[in-house]
Amino acid sequence: MADIRSGVILAGGSGRRIGSEKAVLEFFGRTMIEWAVDLVREVAQDVVVVARDENQLERLQELIPDASFACDKVPDYGPVAGLAAGMISARGKYALAVGCDLPFLSSAVLDKLFQLAEGYDAAVPVRPDGILETLHAVYRADRMADACFRAVDQRLQKVLAPLEKIDVNRVSVEELRSADPLLLSFFNINTEEDLDAARRIWTEKKVQKCRWSRR
Repeated sequence: MADIRSGVILAGGSGRRIGSEKAVLEFFGRTMIEWAVDLVREVAQDVVVVARDENQLERLQELIPDASFACDKVPDYGPVAGLAAGMISARGKYALAVGCDLPFLSSAVLDKLFQLAEGYDAAVPVRPDGILETLHAVYRADRMADACFRAVDQRLQKVLAPLEKIDVNRVSVEELRSADPLLLSFFNINTEEDLDAARRIWTEKKVQKCRWSRR
């Protein structure tokens, strides 16, 4: 169904730096994967969660039984294999790709990326230092899947490898500030310090929302 949007969530990260599997980290009463699925559903009708193996898949299915699932095509290969599995499973022409460690995903930013991907094979945010946010981007699912499978065949593990084979609209993050002034949607959790900071930001955002609602 080419008229729907898909969302691919990579959940296979082991979280070595934080000492715990990211997908099941507790964040204000829910796991990170539960938050991610709900946030992605704000802009995508088809959600695919990619697990690293069958064992993790079974555990995630218990948390989010109404999502679709896929497994990395090559065990322990990294995000390129996860993207290959997710993109080939996506039902929409275009598919969002995000990690499960982004607690402040913005539906406005994601919607804009879907719009900016039209006519291209991808819309990928670029930071001022030139770093591409490849796991906060929208791809034409069939072409990204092909590019990822070719990268796996060539033993190329960096996500930049498949991007060299597709037509990418490189979107300055500054272009996204109108939807997300502080660019918090790009805040990801890798360490305990990141998790603590995310909890502080989340609490402050809730406090600010309550203040505005009283005016």
